[in-house]
Amino acid sequence: MFKTLAEAFRNKELRRNILITVLLLLIYRVGCFLPVPGINPDAYASAISNETGVGILGLLNAVTGSALANGAFLALGVTPYINASIIMQLLTVGIPALERLSKQGDDGKQKINLITKIVAIILAIAQGIGIVLGFGTDNLVSVFGANAPIWLTACFVVLVFVAGTCFTMWLGDRITERQVGNGVSLIIFVGIIATAAQSIVNAISNMFSGNMSAGWELLGFLALAFVIFTLIVFIDMSERKIPVQYAKQIKGRKMYGGQNSYIPLKVNGTGVMPIIFATAIITFPNIIMQLAGVTRDSGWFAKFYYDYLGAGGVVYSILVGLLILFFAYFYAQIQFNPVDVSQNIQQHGGFIPGIRPGKPTTDYLTKVSKRITLFGAIFLAFIAIVPSIIFRLVAGGSLELLNAFTATGMLIVVSVAIEFGTALDAQLMMKRHKNIL
Repeated sequence: MFKTLAEAFRNKELRRNILITVLLLLIYRVGCFLPVPGINPDAYASAISNETGVGILGLLNAVTGSALANGAFLALGVTPYINASIIMQLLTVGIPALERLSKQGDDGKQKINLITKIVAIILAIAQGIGIVLGFGTDNLVSVFGANAPIWLTACFVVLVFVAGTCFTMWLGDRITERQVGNGVSLIIFVGIIATAAQSIVNAISNMFSGNMSAGWELLGFLALAFVIFTLIVFIDMSERKIPVQYAKQIKGRKMYGGQNSYIPLKVNGTGVMPIIFATAIITFPNIIMQLAGVTRDSGWFAKFYYDYLGAGGVVYSILVGLLILFFAYFYAQIQFNPVDVSQNIQQHGGFIPGIRPGKPTTDYLTKVSKRITLFGAIFLAFIAIVPSIIFRLVAGGSLELLNAFTATGMLIVVSVAIEFGTALDAQLMMKRHKNIL
């Protein structure tokens, strides 16, 4: 990784693209601290501190990398765009018109991307309204001013948050154009790293202030984080190679084929998407209850939900694990179609050694894909549940460290870092071939 980065900096064009990408990410981080016009910092901090870890504001703040806690212009970040992308991927499978559009090359992808951005703006409006309702009328007036009518103040706050989401999507597109990685992924990566770095600095400050327990908690967190990072990298780089042989074919005066290749099936081919799907569904009732003002004392159902289905509970962990297994298989079917792969191999005169072409090849690929998907789903369920429990025991009640060192965040960081390295390798290879020609 570091060797690839050093080689990329020797190339003038790649160095320029990397520096521009870093500048755009720096602009995003500045926007995460740029306050909304007219905000009262003291009242805003008081309103945020009154929210518990399961509150709507607490949930959104954990996702946006502390931008919401800062009362920032980019408080929503890329969260609406991520949710819109998930919705569009699900609709592409269920709606034939969108499925045909996705197969029309770059033109179809641009149209789907435009629809995704429109859906993201709609979701940003809904989340902005949710934040306003989460503050409540009294806090809204004290935080954002008391001279204007409440409805006008609320509309202004929602408009600023939606504008911040649009600006974040624009930054993501500009970063993607640099061809050194996906813009949205890099923005999420920077947010997670910044939150973790801030938590480490705060823990070190507490340690030097005389709180030695904070230092031991930090050391335990870093040791466990290193183990989890190693496991994630090992699984994320693992793949099953299915050998494919192509028969020799003579067309005119030239001979084609006669070579050996393989089909790479990654163990964790679905990435972090099943965890995001499962978390979004399991927390949706919690968000609705928070927006409706339902507390633990509102009735027997609310008490049952917060006691047993709240984050960290046994029932919650079981449901998250089952949802991850379900969505891992669902997302694997979207990414890998054994029928299409089998037909493509047969059309090019290829075959899997020991497997007859046609339906036997399709059945074989389906069986191997299901087995690998099961192992990857179990790994994702383990990463989503077990490390969080261990971190909670090591944290000793430090909510800041718990929010910073989540296994899901580590999985995202590793995936984006590998994607960044792959993009740099591809760019370097193109430069080498261009120089040869």
